[in-house]
Amino acid sequence: MPHREHATRRSGAAGVGGDGYRRTVTPPRAATGSSTPSARSGRRRGARSSGAELLAAAVGAVPGGAARPGQQEMATAIEECVSSREHLLVQAGTGTGKSLAYLAPALTVDGPVVVSTATLALQSQLVEHDLPRLADAVEPLLGRRPTFAVLKGRHHYLCLARLDNSTAEEPEDTLFDAPAARPAAGKWLGEAGRLGKQVERLRDWAAETETGDRDELDPGVDDQAWRLVSMPARECVGAGRCPFGAECFAEASRARAREADIVVTNHSLLAVDMLAGRQIVPPHKLLVVDEAHELADRVSSAAQAELVPELIDRSTRRARPLLRPETADALTAAGDALAVGLAEAPAGRITAGLPAPLREACTLLDAATRAALDGIGDIKADDPDPVRKQQAKAVLDELSTTAQRLLEESEHDVAWVEKPDNGSRRALVVAPLSVAGTLATHLYDERTVVATSATLTLGGRFDTVARALGLDAPTPAPPSPAAAALAASTGRPGAGRPGTGVNGAPAAASRAEPGGRPGALIPASSGPGWRSLDVGSPFDYARQGILYVAAHLPRPSVSGLPDAAGEELLSLVEALGGRTLGLFSSRRAAQQAAELVRARTDLPVLLQGEEALPLLVRRFREERSSCLFGVMSLWQGVDVPGDSCQLVVIDRLPFPRPDEPLAAARAAAVDAGGGSGFAAVSVPIAAIRLAQGVGRLIRATGDRGVVAVLDSRLETARGYGPFLRRSLPPFWYTTRPDVARGALERLAKA
Repeated sequence: MPHREHATRRSGAAGVGGDGYRRTVTPPRAATGSSTPSARSGRRRGARSSGAELLAAAVGAVPGGAARPGQQEMATAIEECVSSREHLLVQAGTGTGKSLAYLAPALTVDGPVVVSTATLALQSQLVEHDLPRLADAVEPLLGRRPTFAVLKGRHHYLCLARLDNSTAEEPEDTLFDAPAARPAAGKWLGEAGRLGKQVERLRDWAAETETGDRDELDPGVDDQAWRLVSMPARECVGAGRCPFGAECFAEASRARAREADIVVTNHSLLAVDMLAGRQIVPPHKLLVVDEAHELADRVSSAAQAELVPELIDRSTRRARPLLRPETADALTAAGDALAVGLAEAPAGRITAGLPAPLREACTLLDAATRAALDGIGDIKADDPDPVRKQQAKAVLDELSTTAQRLLEESEHDVAWVEKPDNGSRRALVVAPLSVAGTLATHLYDERTVVATSATLTLGGRFDTVARALGLDAPTPAPPSPAAAALAASTGRPGAGRPGTGVNGAPAAASRAEPGGRPGALIPASSGPGWRSLDVGSPFDYARQGILYVAAHLPRPSVSGLPDAAGEELLSLVEALGGRTLGLFSSRRAAQQAAELVRARTDLPVLLQGEEALPLLVRRFREERSSCLFGVMSLWQGVDVPGDSCQLVVIDRLPFPRPDEPLAAARAAAVDAGGGSGFAAVSVPIAAIRLAQGVGRLIRATGDRGVVAVLDSRLETARGYGPFLRRSLPPFWYTTRPDVARGALERLAKA
């Protein structure tokens, strides 16, 4: 392998945490200058500019850029909260320019500022577009060019130790990772050869790359090949014990982050950082959580653990050279017992305690892993291969911890059995019932947190999301009889000031209730140590779009796409001539819709799963008459401004399925406490999903179109229908199919 010289190890002992990250390191080759907070503060104090001044410079550098009141209001509020050490929830609608609204004031804060995103798309936008443009624009004001860095999980980086230890046998070993997906016997050699070629290409790339970041490898390699050359954090021995520690790409990325003014990371790594005691992300005074509606789910995923028979088998084979035969055999027996227990257990949430076979498997695994860990012993300075030893110990320790957690059957945990339809992977999973307490304890301490998204208010209030993020939010008081009567009299379709909307359709200025009722921005909420702000959107939703609810359709009851809903979909698509994004509750419904439109029209229909999603979205954007149909991953992140997407169809309200274990368990817990689990859990989940889906329509000031919801409950359900509608942008609202079709026909002729 053409690897770099690594004879010079760092001197001095360094602490290594349980997550495998070295706590004190000499900056690797990629880092320059001092990384101390005082050095950073000194750099900032050279020239002081306000967030408003920096924002004005940044906006002025954007071609055609203009000041936006909501953007300015958000930037000012962030500066105020940093000064007062309050936390801030900001709802900023699409088109606000919220990225610059938080990046500009971030440059007024001493020390690094951390920005966390949920999606790679937003992370790429920040790093490739917004931050370079901002740095160019504000350099004259600051007297220096601000710096930024991306911080990803350790497994995103090439590990030189893993690459150095990879052998010809290891590609074959990875073929055992997913037994159900194994190739036929005649393909074993070809599969191993394919992996071997990818690993060789990675060896060549290792000699050239400056960052070791997988995202910079073009063309890429598949996950099996990357696992051979990357190191999960739990398996890392730490830079002080690794022979490649001085050249570690992951450590270099952390050194760059410590030097940067703005660090961009993701919710998953932020969650791991919180659970690991805030040891990964550099110390900072300001954390901006963009796409904040996703944070609680990412923290829940980070706190989730699972037992999979294949992982036990793989860890046993890895540890066997370090163990006595009988100890390794005990691990194998535990894995076999788990496989039998999972085969016998039904899929879904475990509500009456672990079934006996699964309890026995966890007991065997706990004993076997403890014995194996004792047998391997501590990693010593003179160990000939500390990396392999740490890998074996890390996986065994995680298996032991998970088995003990499942055996405890804590009331704060939810356990379930996963059995995918294709039978490729069976698992016993455990996750926290709620992460609000974790967030309350670990998210806000010793830093100001700004949480922002286009969908932070549910039912017209911030309280629900605030509580989900661990903030102490007061329960809203019920409206007075007079207020309720006023809402009932003004909250119906067409009750507001008439205007001119989508190609001649009536419009009404409305903010608080889709349906034409004039209103103000969402009222601010606050609690101990936090406040909220809704800066609105530059879009005139009531004039740009229609929210059509097909109230005449029967209440959906069966899975898939009902015949009546299919005919309604077809009439809308034909009225516009394509240009339709279909968001469906199940793959079956999406497939039925695609088959229907293909059979009854000549319009090109793109169906998620038939090609790679980025390719489908690009074709949808370029082929003006096409339709794109898909499921939940299309409900957010799809950005198609212009006339390629002028109709968004939603087949049914996106309530969590009854077999979603966490949602079902959380609802059951609320029911047990005397509340309504459906109202407290299912309705807010549906509100966020629905708002994200509806938000696909209007992406620019010139966009026009219709959102059609083929679920009559959005209009007829008195308990939650108004709540869901208040969670949406204030489109002009109608339940009349002739109005919706008429608007679409006018758009088709425009």
